Amino acid sequence: MSLTHYKTMDPVMLMSIVNMKLRDECASLDDLLARYDLAREVLEERLAQAGYHYRPASNQFSPD
Repeated sequence: MSLTHYKTMDPVMLMSIVNMKLRDECASLDDLLARYDLAREVLEERLAQAGYHYRPASNQFSPD
């Protein structure tokens, strides 16, 4: 799935796609951001709107 419209995508759908890519393709959030040319602030804010925050230990976004 594409992250092209991550700025306007439903946050829950976005979280699902991002976590899949973190699990299957990217070793870290920094890797994901660089690979897909995403803005950290925008991505984290969109996911925070749905109550999700990045957890480096698990390399996933999860609820508060």
